[in-house]
Amino acid sequence: MLKLGLPIALLALTADQVSKWMILNHVMAPPQVIPITGFFNLVLGRNTGVSFGLFGDASPWALIALTLAIVAGLLVWLQRAEHRLTAVSLGLIAGGALGNLIDRLRHGAVTDFLDFYLATYHWPAFNLADVAIVSGVGLLLLESILPRDEAKGPKKHPDVDPMKAP
Repeated sequence: MLKLGLPIALLALTADQVSKWMILNHVMAPPQVIPITGFFNLVLGRNTGVSFGLFGDASPWALIALTLAIVAGLLVWLQRAEHRLTAVSLGLIAGGALGNLIDRLRHGAVTDFLDFYLATYHWPAFNLADVAIVSGVGLLLLESILPRDEAKGPKKHPDVDPMKAP
């Protein structure tokens, strides 16, 4: 499934980096709030932490090392994956993680620009890498509850039928 997951990761990474480049170089020069709808703005934010600014005071190199370790683990999992949905999910997560990693290396923080809100409550701003990561995790959760094809499921012992009592 590596041949499916890696292009998905590259697609997620590319979409993230192109969108951030557009925001930084064309849309938000100078930084501003651009209302799009009654519940969505484009903004320019920098996140030095991880999700929702957690660990914002951590060393950037520690976050970079953690990200690289996670991506390495995802690539091992991807190489062992047996299902397409797993490969797509892991590719999305790895591509998103690498997109945010590139921001940390280039800018010292992650560029966020999508601002959804309801009345005065604003969800923390995020980016397309975050969308890829959350989508990948959501697909993994969905896959965990989907029924499996018996031909690809666990091997059964030929002499044992769990549905028949001894």
